[in-house]
Amino acid sequence: MKPPYIRLDKDNAAVLLVDHQAGLLSLVRDISPDKFKNNVLALADCAAYFKLPTILTTSFEDGPNGPLVPELKERFPKAPYIARPGQINAWDNEDFVAAVKATGKKQLIIAGVVTEVCVAFPTLSAIEEGFDVFVVTDASGTFDELTRHSAWSRMAAAGAQLMTWFGVAGELHRDWRNDIEGLGTLFSNHIPDYRNLMTSYNTVTSSK
Repeated sequence: MKPPYIRLDKDNAAVLLVDHQAGLLSLVRDISPDKFKNNVLALADCAAYFKLPTILTTSFEDGPNGPLVPELKERFPKAPYIARPGQINAWDNEDFVAAVKATGKKQLIIAGVVTEVCVAFPTLSAIEEGFDVFVVTDASGTFDELTRHSAWSRMAAAGAQLMTWFGVAGELHRDWRNDIEGLGTLFSNHIPDYRNLMTSYNTVTSSK
């Protein structure tokens, strides 16, 4: 039986940023470092733009995994920040799960490092508890393409929807008439070529 089309809803979604830590980022090899960081920050900007509840979590900061990427802490100074003492699966941490459930949202948008562990484990756990999970593939990273596709296959088979940050933004926004300038600026900040579209748009509209 074909599964239903479950669309992201900005009124029913929360964002989970899992283990975007300085040490773990050095393991990401399936996407270039600059592009990967841009994608992570683009997703963060989407969360802020759509006013989605956002939860930050890290694993074993005192060890080789290292501290959270500072830009995320700066973007969400008031967000729940769960520094897990050792649990590899964030869903094994009671404070993290409590923070997720406290949002009251059923749709979880998840990204993290590394894909087959820090993303896959809480994704599978959340699905098991009845959440709809949307994995942001280009804001998640791992060792290589083989590892990445293995993780994607496992999560998709369990019911996770695989998306990119751009797709997330589009599905949440639904209609350009909701706000052209705001979303266009967000896209332009993270997709250099998109500035050409906005420049063209601004030129046309200013001449009317």
